[in-house]
Amino acid sequence: MTFTHLDDSGHARMVDVTAKTPTVRSATARGTVTVAADVVERLRAGDVPKGDVLAVARIAGIQAAKLTPTILPLAHVIGIHGASVDLTVTDTGVDLEATVRTADRTGVEMEALTAVTVAGLAVIDMVKGLDRAATLTDVRVVAKSGGRSGDWERPGESA
Repeated sequence: MTFTHLDDSGHARMVDVTAKTPTVRSATARGTVTVAADVVERLRAGDVPKGDVLAVARIAGIQAAKLTPTILPLAHVIGIHGASVDLTVTDTGVDLEATVRTADRTGVEMEALTAVTVAGLAVIDMVKGLDRAATLTDVRVVAKSGGRSGDWERPGESA
């Protein structure tokens, strides 16, 4: 078995994508922050003491997508040409979805996952004084397009 991120000696390495042709690629990831019912009501009312939770989380997620290679050591530095982070308050918390787009040599799945994760962490940071049990769960890629492997969608989820 060959591992792309290991050299012949078994040491970690960044995969060389220099020869690959840039193509349009996108990835969408989702996750959930679960909070107490009273926090849901405060989120809906815009009455969280730290401020606009959804706006802060949206910006944090977009920034995180752009900074992914600074925290994941084998991720490539690629151009992020589009990033959206959508947050929806539900009866149990906040659903998060991030879509990241590029025209580059490698995919943006890690950037989409990082965007969702950091947006979720921002939500928790903003509400932790109200709910110490707030939980980030179910972070996953739900769709990707472009590149050699083509399009993919997680079974049972539409992007």
